Amino acid sequence: MKRVMILGAGLYQVPLIETAKRMGLETVVVSVPGPYKGFSIADRSYYVDTRDREQILEIAHSEQISGICTTGTDVAVRSVGYVCEKMGLNGISLAAADVLCDKALMKEAFLKGGVSCASGGRAFTAEQVKEIAEQIGYPVVVKRVDSSGSRGITVVYSESELEDAYQYACRKTTQDYVVVERFLKGTEIGVDGFIRNGRVVFCAPHAKFLYRGQKTTVPMGHGFPLVCSRQLEEDIVNQMQLAADATGADNCCFNADVMTDGDRAFLIEMGGRCGATCIPELISTYYGIDYYEAMLTEAMGSAADFSGQVQRRPCMAKLLCSPKEGIVTDIDEELLDEIRKENVRITIDPEVGGHVFAMSDGTDRIGSVLLETQSENELDDICQRVRSAIRIDGRRLSELWKG
Repeated sequence: MKRVMILGAGLYQVPLIETAKRMGLETVVVSVPGPYKGFSIADRSYYVDTRDREQILEIAHSEQISGICTTGTDVAVRSVGYVCEKMGLNGISLAAADVLCDKALMKEAFLKGGVSCASGGRAFTAEQVKEIAEQIGYPVVVKRVDSSGSRGITVVYSESELEDAYQYACRKTTQDYVVVERFLKGTEIGVDGFIRNGRVVFCAPHAKFLYRGQKTTVPMGHGFPLVCSRQLEEDIVNQMQLAADATGADNCCFNADVMTDGDRAFLIEMGGRCGATCIPELISTYYGIDYYEAMLTEAMGSAADFSGQVQRRPCMAKLLCSPKEGIVTDIDEELLDEIRKENVRITIDPEVGGHVFAMSDGTDRIGSVLLETQSENELDDICQRVRSAIRIDGRRLSELWKG
């Protein structure tokens, strides 16, 4: 039986682990210790930081793995690249992983490679942040270079806000610099896909639903298909190919944030892995392919079929979150089961007694709702019904969102 190593054991990696087992692969899961479901369903588990590439390589050799994969997180991408390079496995290179996991290197690669993107650069001090901001003009975005899920990112509209934004970006970073770039105006969308042998062989642009957090906008969900002109669709594919060429990304999934303005696409950033926020499930539903299976097929050295079904199924999903921190005091499972009978896919992350945080970035989810529809209003109505089944500190989540 062939073995695949999966980095991460949390919510976004569990479906990948389950799919690998269904494919008849032996699963070796590596993650930091914690109450992660992936540990209980894996064939073997190792409690190791997914950034510790030397120890992960040692485990990979001892387990004689045939492939390595992750999804939904940037943290493990460098280790994936390192193991692929050292063991000759199919996947992203370490050099490309280094670029895609550092927003400063990514920005520099985009600009050098002719990718349409915002002007800006790296700054080592608050004074340099100010200098770049004055040069490119407000509003600007100040970013931590080594995070995902909208963490460490602030939109700044005036000089008086720069210091706080710089300090916020510096927290928990492993680097001594940040990125400052021009704030792009337009409609933000998401783009996922796959690069094989240097070419974008699958490209899936999609609508993005955003929540205005304390410091920045946070992706709350996505919808397929993206309704746009043929010219914009072509420019999106062109920009993704330019980005792949510029960063060296190859034999990997990609997830990108893109700003559109008319028929033009401007790349905000790109990751060398599949996106989170129900993206694999939506791709699977809309295109008629099992995207988790496709990721694993490629990681194991075979070519996945991205052709999909002819009759595509429009769908949308949104995260469930809370406007306040608290404890889950009740979940009405009977109500949730009734809603599920309407062909609604619902996941609830915490159990009763679990702690939830107020929504501030992409990690503060408490569940998700997926529906085959092209109506955001229909999805919102169902989300509100689902929220009514969850109580936080004794109050229905639906009531908390009403204030």
